[in-house]
Amino acid sequence: MSMNFENDIEECLKVLKDGGLILYPTDTVWGLGCDATNANAVEKVYALKQRSDEKAMIVLVADESDILKHVAAPDLQVFDHLQQTSKPTTVIYDGAIGFADNLVAKDGSIAIRICTDTFCRHLIKRFRKPIVSTSANISGQPSPKVFSDISAEIKKAVDYIVQYRQDDQTIAEPSALIKWNNGEITMLRP
Repeated sequence: MSMNFENDIEECLKVLKDGGLILYPTDTVWGLGCDATNANAVEKVYALKQRSDEKAMIVLVADESDILKHVAAPDLQVFDHLQQTSKPTTVIYDGAIGFADNLVAKDGSIAIRICTDTFCRHLIKRFRKPIVSTSANISGQPSPKVFSDISAEIKKAVDYIVQYRQDDQTIAEPSALIKWNNGEITMLRP
């Protein structure tokens, strides 16, 4: 698979900076994304998914240092746990900092995944902000396992669709989802 995605990165950066929506491949399923610090952009994702903003969305970051910037006093042991897992794992952290208010749960928590996908890591590092990542489907519909599963309604509603990996037929699964509380793990989605 070619790593030639520079044009996709440039187009995504323009859209993200303008508060728009992107449709992009992640280390799990294809995602709808936007600037995680822009409340108007986050609202567009909720509207497109026909989803209540009571239901939180995941945020992608590029590395551990991003967690330290966006979470108040994270338990650093979580990083040891993440290094031992083979499945992409999203962690719900208490004390979200610097995100759009409509992205943070009422209890002040935020769901963050350190992304391992090459394209996503490049995009996040170049954007220099966390990016929302929610499955590219209308709420209640199945998550798309490959690009061709994504509905025309979703494709028409975004501002840019990444070309990279559209032909990848590897079946994608959502990340594991855990709540981390001082070394105590609550598994929310295996």
